[in-house]
Amino acid sequence: MNTPARLGLYGGGLVALFAVALVVGGAVVPESTVAAWSQTEGESMDGHGSESTTASVRGVSLEQDGILLSAVSAPGEVGEAGTLSFGITMPDGVAVTAFETAHDKELHLIVVRSDGALFRHVHPTMASDGTWSIPWTWEAAGSYRVFADFVPAASGEDVTLTRTVDVAGALTPEPATAVSTTDTVDGYAVTLTGQLGTGASSTLTATVTKDGEPVTELEPYLGAYGHLVALREGDLAYLHVHPEGDEPVAGSTSGPVIEFMTQAPTPGRYLLYLDFQVDGVVRTAHFILDATATPTGEASGEAEHSGH
Repeated sequence: MNTPARLGLYGGGLVALFAVALVVGGAVVPESTVAAWSQTEGESMDGHGSESTTASVRGVSLEQDGILLSAVSAPGEVGEAGTLSFGITMPDGVAVTAFETAHDKELHLIVVRSDGALFRHVHPTMASDGTWSIPWTWEAAGSYRVFADFVPAASGEDVTLTRTVDVAGALTPEPATAVSTTDTVDGYAVTLTGQLGTGASSTLTATVTKDGEPVTELEPYLGAYGHLVALREGDLAYLHVHPEGDEPVAGSTSGPVIEFMTQAPTPGRYLLYLDFQVDGVVRTAHFILDATATPTGEASGEAEHSGH
């Protein structure tokens, strides 16, 4: 089932691709700030034809719609092998165990350091008691944001929850210092073109080449040819979007172009991560864009694409 992605600061999404509270060492976004964002929250930025010009802000809280993300258990030091685990519960502590499948999975987990480095998009498994877990080792120290992106069967609505995990060790921050629209991963060059605006939906286009030649062997990964996550620099407000067009048929390929309909909730700097698959290997390209105010009516098309 395709459910609209939400900009929630992995919706769709986001969950494609936000800057009142700075997340540092587990700081919590003030309730007053969340309330202020909620007052302006509109439909999803990729909302299947939604006429709203206000992008939803998600992924800035451990609670949404009465559903809670439990404390996250994980190794405490760099290089220590262990398990990352958590639960999804109702306020009375009862575990949520029924989820809709969204893009081939019942839950998507995004983990990224607070400076935007060391991004991971993975899929834990759920035990009968509702505990989600996955083998885990930290590559570097720092304060990490953990995003759980899922659709409870009871509501059918996309939910993005987040907590912070601190990892001990020497820290070398890698903050986003300049706009970057190109990245090379394992010899695959990816270029991102288009404007990231705030007043209306607009198109971002990723083009994949290798050795100067267009790559037309992009494979379906989790029900799409590409997955784009955007995080707003500062509070890491979260957005997950998916490409324009119908869900690909198993065994089909596409490329070299993947288009995404996007809309940021506020002007500012955004960190973007594109997952794409070739020859059964998923690779992630990183980009940095500055969102600018886009006057209503300058959208590059309706937001009609597959998403959470």
